[in-house]
Amino acid sequence: QVQLVESGGGLVQPGGSLRLSCAASERTIKIYAMGWFRQAPGKEREFVAAVSRSGLGTYYAESVKGRFTISRDKAKNTAALQMNSLKPEDTAVYYCAVGDGLGDLEDGSPSYWGQGTQVHVSS
Repeated sequence: QVQLVESGGGLVQPGGSLRLSCAASERTIKIYAMGWFRQAPGKEREFVAAVSRSGLGTYYAESVKGRFTISRDKAKNTAALQMNSLKPEDTAVYYCAVGDGLGDLEDGSPSYWGQGTQVHVSS
């Protein structure tokens, strides 16, 4: 089974930054496209960002373009989401996910999910 472990969540003031990390096995990081989703209280889970297996292709939700950056480090078996200029609307549980390609992630159909990490943006 594919195991994904998120870390780096916490409480931050509006305008601040956080960097989330997703740890996976060497095999997982090599063969899957990876992405991040989030779910705010009482809301549906939504797509945030994704990166291809090669690390060359990326896609972002319109709400986070210019503020969030997704990347992957195959040498360390991790994927990261750098979040800058955070807004209260970014408050949610953030989930790491993997899929066969960017399309599966963009469509909300990943193969595996992590357990999530809480991000709270408030004054």
